[in-house]
Amino acid sequence: MRLISFTHGGREAFGVVVGDRIVDLAPHRDAVGASLREALARGALPRIAAIAADSQPSLAVADVEFLPVIPDPAKILCVGINYASHVRETGREMPRYPMFFTRFADSQVAHGKPIVRPRASEKLDFEGELAVVIGKTARHVAAADALGYVAGYACYNDGSVRDWQKHTIQFTPGKNFPQTGAFGPWLVTSDEIPDPSQLTLTTRLNGEVVQQARTDDLIFSVGDVIAYCSTFTELRPGDVIITGTTGGVGAFRNPPLWMRAGDVVEVEISGIGVLRNGIQDE
Repeated sequence: MRLISFTHGGREAFGVVVGDRIVDLAPHRDAVGASLREALARGALPRIAAIAADSQPSLAVADVEFLPVIPDPAKILCVGINYASHVRETGREMPRYPMFFTRFADSQVAHGKPIVRPRASEKLDFEGELAVVIGKTARHVAAADALGYVAGYACYNDGSVRDWQKHTIQFTPGKNFPQTGAFGPWLVTSDEIPDPSQLTLTTRLNGEVVQQARTDDLIFSVGDVIAYCSTFTELRPGDVIITGTTGGVGAFRNPPLWMRAGDVVEVEISGIGVLRNGIQDE
């Protein structure tokens, strides 16, 4: 299934994408919850699948405004330096453990909404990434069992304000300017992606490919990352893990390539879809 969070007619809702239309789940909120995060907490995905199979889509995708896949995640945990190609371009040594930083929910925008270059910097960079959405509570999970805790996958653009990221060894300031992280267009449930290491990730800036890799280039796999996270925190339904970006980022090009107002950036992942955002100045 493809699950979308959206606004329509002044209300927030979520639904199932079928072709170019949506089965609106608002009439079933008592059974499945009022939001995708709530539906995951209730373990409602099988119920949603049954509802979608018996329902006619009532909305056109073109008529709704997208929201971030999970508009209100309690946790957004991001892995840095997790593709071998990215490690090589940075000149770092291969990491022994995954490196984490956090994003705030209010730093995110949806598919089709502008990513905003803050007035404090001209060094806004692109980072196409695979996002993992947790489907059930996970604590002390083994890597071999970890994919069983995944609700599904989405595209993410971890827009990075590079000079602020490099003020200290802590990345957080450069990763949390408002409207710099894009999350979408929808969640593809894990039954449709049994092996997340066999995907192709492509980032395009103004139609030109700037990043492309297979997800088997991840140093720490999706299972490894979930296992590590579940050791230092309890993962809950609707939590989001951003798994890292591949080589080709703008900061390590010569000359550097920064996103500017009027640009269009796309992150495409095979089996999921295309996350597209324009760039505008604050």
